[in-house]
Amino acid sequence: MSGCLFIRILFMVEAYDPYFVQKQDTVRVLGLSFLQKMIATMRMLTYGIAADFVDDYVKIGENIAIESLQRFVRTVFTIFSDVYLRTPNKDDIAKLLEVGKNRGFPRMLRSIDCMYWKWKNCPTAWIGMYCGHIHEPTIILETVTFYDLWIWHVFFGLPRSHNDISVLECSSVFFFLAEGRAPQINYSINGNAYIMGYHLVDGIYPQWSTFDKTITSPRGNKQTHFAKTQESARKDVERAFGVLQVCFAIVRGFARFWKVKTLKVIIKA
Repeated sequence: MSGCLFIRILFMVEAYDPYFVQKQDTVRVLGLSFLQKMIATMRMLTYGIAADFVDDYVKIGENIAIESLQRFVRTVFTIFSDVYLRTPNKDDIAKLLEVGKNRGFPRMLRSIDCMYWKWKNCPTAWIGMYCGHIHEPTIILETVTFYDLWIWHVFFGLPRSHNDISVLECSSVFFFLAEGRAPQINYSINGNAYIMGYHLVDGIYPQWSTFDKTITSPRGNKQTHFAKTQESARKDVERAFGVLQVCFAIVRGFARFWKVKTLKVIIKA
């Protein structure tokens, strides 16, 4: 992270939440500074370390490190969600259509897929529900990603016993389509007229006109070429998952918190 970005986040979070302002106790001894709390929080997010691992580095206790992390991610989500988790506007859609056309998929908008976060501290009563075929408690994350790694839609919290289809049915990603608020994108393919863009998905998703699925068992040069091109363009979302896990190792490791609500805010932040 660049220094100017770090300072920008520091100042905005400190101005929003008084918890991060350095204070004096009753005997006029200064408490922990926001710099100590933010460094501890960022180390936990980026390296995936436990809360008691930062006590010697920044002289901060485990309980304060955990509270700082929880308040920091809530504040970051509140401040920046309207900018970085917003629905694309007309200019964004026009740019996406142009990029999709240059990549061989005219009228293609974005890619959608799911990843999984293993939950170490899953309550015992919920383990059966949150386990899938890997036999470890896991929570599903669904995202919609652009070619430039902009994740504008996040849906997190369903247990691993669900698959991508059931996650899609619970997600709000296509609510605007059902309400008739989808952007009008008129085009024709093989004599069939369409009025909305489409998304690149893998083979498990349903046969919707807004989905362009890959061919799981291609036959012949034509289907093989299409499957190869579609999967190459659909790597946007897979690449986003990879960058997310590399930059923030807390997502790559086991989730240590007890509440799904806390994990949801960490993912969004």
